[in-house]
Amino acid sequence: MSTASSADGTTIGYEAVGNGPTLILVEGAMSSMGGSASQLAPELSAAFTTVAYDRRGRGGSTDTLPFSVDREIEDIDALIEAVGAPAVAFGMSSGAMLLLRAAAALGPERISAVVLYEPPLMPDAALDAARQYTADLAETLADGRRGDAVALFLARVGMPEQAIDGMRHSPAWPGMEAIAPTLAYDDAAMGDSAVPDDVVQRVRIPVLTLAGGASPAFLQYGARELAAAIPVAAFEVVEDQTHSFAPDAVAAPVRRFLATRLQ
Repeated sequence: MSTASSADGTTIGYEAVGNGPTLILVEGAMSSMGGSASQLAPELSAAFTTVAYDRRGRGGSTDTLPFSVDREIEDIDALIEAVGAPAVAFGMSSGAMLLLRAAAALGPERISAVVLYEPPLMPDAALDAARQYTADLAETLADGRRGDAVALFLARVGMPEQAIDGMRHSPAWPGMEAIAPTLAYDDAAMGDSAVPDDVVQRVRIPVLTLAGGASPAFLQYGARELAAAIPVAAFEVVEDQTHSFAPDAVAAPVRRFLATRLQ
C-alpha cells in the first residue's frame, strides 16, 4: 500500500494499479478498500491507473478531527496529486455524492469526468426520514454507541431487524463498529439527501449516472434525478444489476463513457 498526505496531515492509504490516466475509485458507507468500487480496478486497469483507497478513518488511513466534507475532498485531491492530474473518477452510493462535491469544488483541471453509481438521494416525501436518521446517528455516535450506529445504518438501507441482530454476533461486527464514526462522514456528504442544486450547478464536466436494472426504484431515483439536473450528464441502466453489482457488468459502461471523454 502507498500513502498520500492530505492537507490536514491525514495519511490516506491507497493502491494504484495499471497504466493510463488516473482513475479514482470512491467507496460508499461502511466500505474500505476492497469494496464494490475497488473491485472495478482489475476490470479497468488495462486502460487506467486505477486508484483504490481507504477513506479517512478506515483501514490503512488515519483520521484528523474535526471532520468536514471539505477534508474528504482534500483527500481526493491529495490522491490526484500523488498519482497524476487530471483524474477521472467513479463513486459508489454515498461515495458518489462525495465525488460529485469534489468535482464541483476541485474543477476540471483536477477531475475531468465522473461516473456515479446509485447515489442514494431521496424524493421530498422521504426527506423527513433522512433528517431523522441524521439526528439519530449523531446521538448514537455522541453517546459512544457504535454498535447501535451500525444497526441504525443497516436498518436505514433496508436490512430487517432479525438480520441485524444476527449481524451483531458475526465476525464482521467488530470491524463495522471500528469504522462506525465514518457513517457521519457519509451522511454529511449526502447533505439533506435531496438533489443538491448548489452543487450540481457548479459541475462543468461530463457525468454519467448509473443504476442497476434490478435495483428497486428508490435506488434508481438519485441517478435519474442527478442526470436531469447536471448540465452535462447522461443516465444509463445496467441491466440485471443491483446495488451489489458484478464488476464486469458495471465496468463496461464506465470504460465506454470514460474512453470517449479522454480521446
